[in-house]
Amino acid sequence: MTTQAQAQTVIQEAAVRNLEKNTKKGRGRRLRPAGSRTSFTLFLCILPFLVLAFLFSYLPLYGWVYSLYDYKPALGLEGSEFVGLQWFEMLVSSPTQMAQIGQVLLNTLAISFLGIATSILPLFFAIFLNEIKAPWFRNSVQTLTSLPNFISWVLVYMIAFSLFSSSGLVNDVLMDSGLITTPVKFLDTDQNVWVTMTLWSIWKGLGWGAIIYLAAIAGIDQSLYESARIDGAGRFQLMRYITLPQLMPTYLVLLLLSIANIFNNGMEQYYVFQNAFNKQWIQVLDLYVYNIGMTGNSLSMATAIGMLKSIISVVLLLTVNAVSKRVRGESIV
Repeated sequence: MTTQAQAQTVIQEAAVRNLEKNTKKGRGRRLRPAGSRTSFTLFLCILPFLVLAFLFSYLPLYGWVYSLYDYKPALGLEGSEFVGLQWFEMLVSSPTQMAQIGQVLLNTLAISFLGIATSILPLFFAIFLNEIKAPWFRNSVQTLTSLPNFISWVLVYMIAFSLFSSSGLVNDVLMDSGLITTPVKFLDTDQNVWVTMTLWSIWKGLGWGAIIYLAAIAGIDQSLYESARIDGAGRFQLMRYITLPQLMPTYLVLLLLSIANIFNNGMEQYYVFQNAFNKQWIQVLDLYVYNIGMTGNSLSMATAIGMLKSIISVVLLLTVNAVSKRVRGESIV
């Protein structure tokens, strides 16, 4: 018994010495939490995208300095005359310039509001597309409606010209059938320009815009549909009382972002469709900046207008973000 007790005592003392030894080794060395290592790894993953965003979105803001000079490409920035806020003063002091900018803003806002009003179409298209039971037919429709998004606006105009020009297919069919005697000017006219531009945008972006709603539909809890079917709900009732309400948060976020970008129409579509007949009504702000800078050879004025547009867009984004946080309890940025 005495020998056994001594052996247990020796084992306990050895265990205590090992514990003290390990404690001394670990003293002064703090282990990094696993969550911190994971966060650092994720940061390294997004670092290349942050660099690209800085290079293409923030570094070009240095070009705003051109709005303070009477820039001449042949002389460069150092050889050009520094004029301060002269270009900004010209925007508000010239009645002709103000009238022209007023027309441009009218075109921009009108086309943007038409785009916002029709932004509900991709949502309904996604809902009805999701109700198609035959997978091959649903996939075919989705593919055919998404393809126009990958077609450049130059090719879109070529399609429009071959169909709706004075010598296009539509006029040929109408004249051959005796419905008209002279060609209808679908493209060379200043009538309904805002509507036609909106229709072309819908045709090009309807299928692509529905993709995000289809992804949101895939994330809806299927138990909601099963419970509703048990209660006797039909297909249209499922769409109205389950699918549509579940998609509204996504739609509201996209709607607020559209409002924040109300001055950003892009210029490719309007550049290829503009002509001498519709230029007054098709010239949006982005196209106007391009025409002033490249065609009008006034890069400093174009920079000043583009700078003001960017500042107003940021203010609108912060405003709709505050409205979203106050109404929905969630911010969008």
